[in-house]
Amino acid sequence: MAMIHVARDGAKLGEFTLEQIRDGLSTGQFRASDLGWLSGMTEWRPLAELVAPAPSDQAPALSTTATATGLPWEHREEIGFLKAFFHTVSLLITRPGEAFTMMRPEGRLMDPVLFGLVGGCAASVVSLVFQVLLESIPGYPGDNALFHLFGLNQWVLLLIFAVLSPVSVLLGLFLGAGILHLCLMVLGGANRPFETTLRVVCYTGGSANLFSMIPICGWLIAFVYTIVLETIGLSRAHQITTGKALLAVLLPIFVCCCGIGLVIAALFGSLGAFAEYFNQRP
Repeated sequence: MAMIHVARDGAKLGEFTLEQIRDGLSTGQFRASDLGWLSGMTEWRPLAELVAPAPSDQAPALSTTATATGLPWEHREEIGFLKAFFHTVSLLITRPGEAFTMMRPEGRLMDPVLFGLVGGCAASVVSLVFQVLLESIPGYPGDNALFHLFGLNQWVLLLIFAVLSPVSVLLGLFLGAGILHLCLMVLGGANRPFETTLRVVCYTGGSANLFSMIPICGWLIAFVYTIVLETIGLSRAHQITTGKALLAVLLPIFVCCCGIGLVIAALFGSLGAFAEYFNQRP
């Protein structure tokens, strides 16, 4: 029987049979991100990519298909809503490679959408509350123009934003996933359907956006971590290189920056032309 060598963080854990590894993945003895090597392979690969669940009526077999057991959030009926949410957030923030290996690439689309909705709404509402509280401090230099619209009280506007936040969060998730999947198609990295990209975006948004709750600098941390999580998530879910995944994530940002640059250049060019016209007038 072929023995599989298993290693974690550079240290070898020993040699195990396929059944022992399957049992270890289910009990927690092994992690999905642990590396495995079998005689004849050219490189070490994550166990989740190396081991595929065997059908009940067939002998165990090796496969390149990931063992997607599902994130804790997808088992919230058994472990509880809040526990599943925070466990999933912790897993995505601290061990994103393992988390996205566990993520199911397809099926039960409501799971990731609900996760992204809960995390996104919580982040937007709490960050707005902090903004209101900070602006009430005498001498605070910040000034959010949204809170001065229509002459309404800040807390009234906050309530309106809280009610509308689910709609804006959902639009952001689907629009962001659509743009990201289009970039993957352009780069030849869309190895799975749009649903897989949407799942990555939802789990990323539901966890990374929570950093925006941190006053003042939270939005920047959330932005950077969104890039990190989406890159790792797309790489694992679509089975592409990290470089191609990062390029797909940065491409929309690059296009937006170029567009803004062109608008600013056109604006300054127009101002220069007007200034020259008026200077030439007698």
